[in-house]
Amino acid sequence: MDRTAWIVVALCVLGLVAWEIYVAKQRLPRPAPADAILTPTPALSETTATASPIPSSAPTLPQASPRPALVAVVEKTETLRNSDLELHLTNRGGGISEVVLLKYAAEENKRVTLNLPDRLPIGAILQDPATPNLPEYKLSRTGDAVQFEYVTPANMTIRKRFSFAPAKEKDNYLAHLDVDFVNGETTGQGDPGYFLSVGSARAVHRTDYASFTRLVWCVNGAAKGIDVGWFAPSSGFFGVVGQRAARPYYTESVKGAEWVAASNQFFTTLIVPLSEKSDAVWGQRFDIDPTQKLFGIEGAMHMRGFDLKPGQTYSAHFQIYAGPKLYHRLASMEHNEAEVMEFGFFKLISQALLNALNALHSVLGNYAAAILALTTIIKLALWPLQNKANASMRRMSALSPKIQELRTKYKDDPTRMNQEVMKLYKEHGVNPVGGCLPMLIQIPIFFGLFTMLRQAVELRGASFFWIHDLSQPDTVAHLPILGWPINVLPLIMAATSFWMTHLTPKSGDPTQQRMMMFTPIIFIVFCYNFAAALALYYTTQNLLTVLQLYVNKRQPVAAPTRVTPPARVKKRR
Repeated sequence: MDRTAWIVVALCVLGLVAWEIYVAKQRLPRPAPADAILTPTPALSETTATASPIPSSAPTLPQASPRPALVAVVEKTETLRNSDLELHLTNRGGGISEVVLLKYAAEENKRVTLNLPDRLPIGAILQDPATPNLPEYKLSRTGDAVQFEYVTPANMTIRKRFSFAPAKEKDNYLAHLDVDFVNGETTGQGDPGYFLSVGSARAVHRTDYASFTRLVWCVNGAAKGIDVGWFAPSSGFFGVVGQRAARPYYTESVKGAEWVAASNQFFTTLIVPLSEKSDAVWGQRFDIDPTQKLFGIEGAMHMRGFDLKPGQTYSAHFQIYAGPKLYHRLASMEHNEAEVMEFGFFKLISQALLNALNALHSVLGNYAAAILALTTIIKLALWPLQNKANASMRRMSALSPKIQELRTKYKDDPTRMNQEVMKLYKEHGVNPVGGCLPMLIQIPIFFGLFTMLRQAVELRGASFFWIHDLSQPDTVAHLPILGWPINVLPLIMAATSFWMTHLTPKSGDPTQQRMMMFTPIIFIVFCYNFAAALALYYTTQNLLTVLQLYVNKRQPVAAPTRVTPPARVKKRR
């Protein structure tokens, strides 16, 4: 390599180091066990409502207010359980304080739990979630349902009923919430609008990024959301542009939200209002361990108000999905619940790849084997195109001496030099971009996998040799003092990339050669701290490409010859 190339390589390495430092700051530390999490601030059991109701026509951002006096609530609980879920219900606000996922293991031999007992219960009805009132409901149980009842100071009786949806053979993560508002006064009265809590979310792995802890909602079939980083202060770009203070709450009026969810990397609590759509969303970040930059997020949906005559009842119905973000399960539901995956621009590719991966797993019984099979299928589909690209690059390589002559001859006239090089390509029937086409096709596949694997809960816990979890980086150790992770598979991927680059026929364009040389560095930056499944895919892809290059190398390729242009036929007068 020349001096310029070495400088670029050095800059890339420095960029990789800077990226690792940034990632180390962004990644959340290891969460505490479920039974040892620091009490979030403020504790909801110490608050009562002091703010006026928020009008449903124009929900506004609730303002912080002093903490009111402690309200004593003798907490009573009840449990609903099916084959996949365990709901812990509390009379404090009449909702679900915690959800236990019976088939998903967490750290320290515990089960994955959704929501936190010290935050807003799922299904709690609030006038202002910034200063929530969680009154004591009367709790009772009838068969497989739990009922709550509370009479407001205005003599409005609120009745809630939690129950499970009809059981399926598997993936039973649905529950129902039915709410009745009964006017007990002798005169008409109503509600100007209320918030319904969707609960809270927090990270589940020590390697989770803050951006995975999100509040998400769906409008017209499209998901929108914010993460815990939205609330943080910002010093802006070099301390000049984009500065802002910390933001305590998030509130946005929406034109009919189909659902609102509190979500992390692999799990979500998603509530669908069945009677009518929500007209606003609210969110708040809370501290779990601020010294370690460990935060959670909780949210609520706003529902329109109603008027009731004496003795009249208003009923509202909600569907609760509390469980893993299983695409096939969410896609089978009726309110665009699968949009909580937030696949974005590469949605169609991500969906197709995830469906193919699950189909292969159903046959092979192992997700690592399914990734290897999927990689092989993609490679075989692109094999003929790659053959043509390799042949094109070999023909370009054969023209290198002539191209170098032109570069020397016209070194003082870059425009003329480029014209002569393109003329040479045309005369010999060589396409200068023919070798790039397979790479261009693989870019959307790569980013489709990148997007899909961020939330593919199916890979969580899947092992492969030394890799204990394909959904996480395959860290085997940490560097002393610096503490940086040593991830083996991305390093193997980089080595196979350099091997592949070395075998790839060199064209006469130095710029293209440098691009091929720097590609492994770019991909290691993308993959180093990402799911090991992505590095496994790309390592396998590289090895198959190396095999194809060796096969192509043994096949003769005709030397480029001057192409005779077709003779022009003179038109008769």
